[in-house]
Amino acid sequence: MVTHSLKATCSTVHFGGFSSALPPALTVKSGDHIQVETFSGLPVYQDAPAEFLPPEFLEICHHLPPERQIAEGPHLMTGPICIEEAQPGDVLEVRLEEIMPSLPMGFTLMRPGAGALPQRFEKSVLRFTPINLQARTVEFPLGSGITLPLKPFFGILGVATADTQRHSVPPGDFGGNLDNRLLQAPCRLFLPVYLPGAMFSIGDGHSLQGDGEACLTALETSMNGRIQLKAHSTLSELPLPLAETASDWLTMGFGPTLDAAFQQCLERMLAFLERFVGMTAEDAYMFCSLSVNFHITQAVNLPTKGVHGCLPKAVLPNAIAL
Repeated sequence: MVTHSLKATCSTVHFGGFSSALPPALTVKSGDHIQVETFSGLPVYQDAPAEFLPPEFLEICHHLPPERQIAEGPHLMTGPICIEEAQPGDVLEVRLEEIMPSLPMGFTLMRPGAGALPQRFEKSVLRFTPINLQARTVEFPLGSGITLPLKPFFGILGVATADTQRHSVPPGDFGGNLDNRLLQAPCRLFLPVYLPGAMFSIGDGHSLQGDGEACLTALETSMNGRIQLKAHSTLSELPLPLAETASDWLTMGFGPTLDAAFQQCLERMLAFLERFVGMTAEDAYMFCSLSVNFHITQAVNLPTKGVHGCLPKAVLPNAIAL
């Protein structure tokens, strides 16, 4: 296995969405590791303090080629990464091994017509917050004395589909803007493969987020990480997307309402319990009432809301090996 370095440059990032027409920024073999760099905040860079604007990011802000500006979404992603062995119908395993903010500054944004209370507030507020990288904490609100520990993750982890202009905001079975705060290192995410090479992209670093991402954004941050990508041809029975953290198995659901997202997430958890734990559908349904915890992933990535279900590994008599 080889370890690659993928820096964020004008030729290795794309903005606003996913596209099947993008050439790979990097080609790897299944099982290779990648040290990856991501930047966040292109739409707000003109209002940002100097600590948020390293020269490499400013170069992207000023000179990103039009062909790498895909759709109208607000996200800057690094990639796509082509995995040589990956073919349509396969499953891509994304191992998130290390995740750490690269800059001592992040931002949070709210605006009218967006967020979980779109009619509640009448003006946009953009707030930049210093990040203590040594202590791995932030104080918010500034001057409050409230210290919050960093819990960094990548909001966007996704593969390309046949679409040439897929907006970056709504998540889906392809992954994308999942905004799932539990996808912290170390963990594994499993995604379906739609195109040869899978064409995986990553970005939207979050230093800290609560379930729901209520106001519209998390603490958005440029982020570096170490990941491993594996293509599997024998995991077709997984209810995708699926994730494994140190403590839980996670199923995910998406829909235009939280009810619809919850129902899809629950159905996928039933399928997982039937296939990998050996329960009947009836027992799985009851078991979910007793021991599976469902959370609002995000309620702000319109038109698609997200729910994730957490199956604690500790309650299972045997480990599930994938």
